[in-house]
Amino acid sequence: MNKTKTDRPDVPVDEALDPEVISFRSHFDQRSPLDEIVKEGARRMLQAAIDAEVDTFIQQHADRTDEHGRRLVVKNGNLPEREILTGAGSIAVTQGRVRDNDPDRSKRITFSPSVLPSYLRKTKAIEELIPWLYLKGISTGDFGEALQSLVGERAAGLSANVVCRLKEQWSGEYDDWSKRDLSDKHYVYVWADGIHAKVRLEDDANKKQCLLVLMGATPDGRKELIAVLDGYRESEQSWSELLIDLKQRGLKMAPKIAVGDGALGFWAAIRKVFPETREQRCWVHKTANVLNKMPKSVQPKAKGDLHEIWQAETKDDANKAFDHFLEKYGAKYAGACDCLRKDRDVLLTFYDFPAEHWSHLRTTNPIESTFATIRLRHRKTKGSGTRRASLTMMFKLAESASKKWRRLNCHEKLTLVIEGRSFKDGIMQDEIAA
Repeated sequence: MNKTKTDRPDVPVDEALDPEVISFRSHFDQRSPLDEIVKEGARRMLQAAIDAEVDTFIQQHADRTDEHGRRLVVKNGNLPEREILTGAGSIAVTQGRVRDNDPDRSKRITFSPSVLPSYLRKTKAIEELIPWLYLKGISTGDFGEALQSLVGERAAGLSANVVCRLKEQWSGEYDDWSKRDLSDKHYVYVWADGIHAKVRLEDDANKKQCLLVLMGATPDGRKELIAVLDGYRESEQSWSELLIDLKQRGLKMAPKIAVGDGALGFWAAIRKVFPETREQRCWVHKTANVLNKMPKSVQPKAKGDLHEIWQAETKDDANKAFDHFLEKYGAKYAGACDCLRKDRDVLLTFYDFPAEHWSHLRTTNPIESTFATIRLRHRKTKGSGTRRASLTMMFKLAESASKKWRRLNCHEKLTLVIEGRSFKDGIMQDEIAA
């Protein structure tokens, strides 16, 4: 039996997984009586849905009869039982066999089930689990055993070849997504970040890949992944290529504001491609950069003083807190203060937008939270394979995560932002008189 690569080769794969995987496994512990009840309930519900679909199809064609009045479209037993991998474990179900007895073969109809499509062996949730495990460091050859520890023995059938075919399929999906038409898209806000990963590249195993990620908020307040692209050190050239490609695919309207860290490449690029877009530096990145230039003994107090800036109710109060920080720490920690001072204006841009949106605009958290798993995986392992694999897996994880992204607070006010209404300290200034 294959084992995952660990310092203890005698440890089985389920124990070799990191704590997050072990925690995830606990939800699928089939030894639990409660889980068995849930599993049986899921099986019954799925079987009922499958049977109902067959009965409905037959009823829809009840008017088709032969010369003796007998129905032509009838149920003819069941297909062989199938094991379906689901989040509740492996579930055994049967699909009714439908037969059309019309003597004229050209008039016969075929039943195409939607609840249980032909050849389905795993639910979408399992497909989403595979890229998550891949980015956790599970090698292709160990997927069957790793999934077996999570959802049951039937998962062992997911061989390395099956996983490779899935990866090829996802790679094609990523290609199609990267070429999609954007002419009907408008992103009011965008968040940009670069995720660095040491990957095993074909030409140089020591090179670092930078995956450029761009997310946006649509006029109805929904967050979307706009682009994931392989770049080089977050350079201006890499970001320019990404932004120009978006324009060429139809994205004509410039975002009202872009949020990102201090990487100069992105800002130089967006000034050229979308010069109307305003800039907002991420306070999480800035706080970390400033504190890194100060002794650890001072950092807790300094962090509190930084919070006083971006948590201020008004821009004037924020500027006062800004001045206070520079005066308090400038003499001893000039480097930290210079780091903060140079981005003063673009750290406070969010005050010119609705106050309900400030929590979304002060940081790149929409990206950070989504790709936290990927960052963790890169720290724990020596690499994530090829550039292509990194892009594909990040795309699949983001696609899965996007289903749970929540809309912006008070998203109705995005309409006012699009109209160009003026805001001061989060309050609209040109209210229309009643």
